[in-house]
Amino acid sequence: MQIKILEDKLAVGRAAAADAANTLRAALRETTPVRLVAATGASQLEFLEALTAAPGIDWSGVEVFHLDEYVGLPITHPASFRKYLLERLVQKTGIERFHPLNGELDPQSVAKGVGRELLYAPVDLALVGIGENGHLAFNDPPADFQTDAPYLVVQLDQACRQQQVNEGWFASIEEVPTQAISMSVRQILRAKKIIAVVPEARKANAVKACLEGEVTPLAPASILRRHLNATVYLDSESASLLSARAIAQFGVAVPS
Repeated sequence: MQIKILEDKLAVGRAAAADAANTLRAALRETTPVRLVAATGASQLEFLEALTAAPGIDWSGVEVFHLDEYVGLPITHPASFRKYLLERLVQKTGIERFHPLNGELDPQSVAKGVGRELLYAPVDLALVGIGENGHLAFNDPPADFQTDAPYLVVQLDQACRQQQVNEGWFASIEEVPTQAISMSVRQILRAKKIIAVVPEARKANAVKACLEGEVTPLAPASILRRHLNATVYLDSESASLLSARAIAQFGVAVPS
């Protein structure tokens, strides 16, 4: 794993998007469809804006899988991750192969059905974030590091649900669903390459716990340190609590 620290959220989005675009272009020269797992949330907005504007990507050759979704939330709700991806990625690029997680249907059936499609071939690139509680996708602590199932139906903890309120997706914590369909930790790690986009000061404690502490289900995103081709993009705020030792350990590059 490598980490890269940039000045601010906009610079993080642009640098991570350039990395993802290069990865997609290279993969598309080798095969189609190229399989992409896409994340959502406030931390991904600048990144997806830059990625969808990147030139030279034949999006008709890209197949997109959904990282996670709330159980029971209609697609018309502003917090719907299906709505988010459709508006900010799929419709903007003309992607034809999109496998959404429909949280309005039976969640176990959806997890199994989309999971079967996901296991059909390897994932070329997984785009993820890290939650304020250290979650990876919607795998809140303590996360399940053992299951081989591609998707799980999970319970959302209080910290995760409060984050959604703080980001403005819901008016109160009572409105936030208590369950979600989430890609499993092991499935995320099966991707050939992982790019994590993690800006803002509110992520600093989670970044420190995941990059300096033990690799543990109590800090789910710490497992990214076990992946040989993962890059975590931070800004000066989200990286502010990292020690010099941690920075040296992961060979941080600071693009100009």
